[in-house]
This record gives sequence, structure tokens and C-alpha cells, in this order.
Amino acid sequence: MKVKTSRMEALKMLISSMEMGSQEEVLQALEKEGFKLTQATLSRDMKQLKVAKAASMNGKYVYVLPNDTMYKRVTTPRMASEMLQNSGFISISFSGNMGVIKTRPGYASSIAYNIDNGHTPSIIGTIAGDDTIFIVLKEGAKQAHVFDELTPILGNIR
Repeated sequence: MKVKTSRMEALKMLISSMEMGSQEEVLQALEKEGFKLTQATLSRDMKQLKVAKAASMNGKYVYVLPNDTMYKRVTTPRMASEMLQNSGFISISFSGNMGVIKTRPGYASSIAYNIDNGHTPSIIGTIAGDDTIFIVLKEGAKQAHVFDELTPILGNIR
């Protein structure tokens, strides 16, 4: 099952970062990422992700994910495997007992979920948008403790 999860994440990344108009193009891109699969399997994966075709800026029809505000195309595509190694975290700022975490587009919700369900006793809760997470710290929580609690979730954030 882990292979399917990795494949689905790679598929989302590829569709988000590249303009592909045929399943053959998608299969080739996935193969470059180390996923060898049949057209039937790709078709099932795309159906599960609710992938659709939409006109791009140049009028060509390309595959898109269901919520185009959640998955924004990047102008300089990287390998999906490279993007998957990054947690999506960009920065964190504090003001009193509040904090704002900036993420790559589409990452805020899953990172906030991990914070809410991780060992973060200094954080009362989160509110996530597309690329921003609002966090509320417990009264008297030290920023150093918050960094320590978030490091297992976000990686090295200092």
C-alpha cells in the first residue's frame, strides 16, 4: 500500500507542476520518477484523484487536480521525488501567543493536521488555508519549546 501512496503523491506533484495532455505523457513522467505502471492503473489512480482536463493558458487541454486553488502550477518544475522530500514548510513567525506558518501551496492543511495530531503541547490549535497556518500557543509557551515540538513534524525549522 505504501507504493500506491507514494505513486499517488508523485502523480499529484507531477500534475501540479507540469502540463500534460495525455496519459502516455503522464506514464512517461511517472516512469522517470521510478513508477512503472499500466495505463489501466493510471486511469484508476486519476479517477480516484478526480483528475480532469482543462484548458491551459495557451489553449491546450491538460490534466488538472480538482481544486486549482489548492494545487498551483509552478513555473520551474522539479522532479516529484525532490518535491516530496520537502515537508512543504517555508517559514514561521510569532506575535505574542500567535504564530503564522507559511507553506508551499496546498501543504497547509496536511501540515496543520500533523501539528494537531502530533505531540505539540505548547500549541492549542491550528487553522489552515492553502499556504498559511495560523497557530495559537498556550499562555506562557516559549518559542523555543514550539520550535522543538514542531521540528519532528516540519524538519529543521530554525
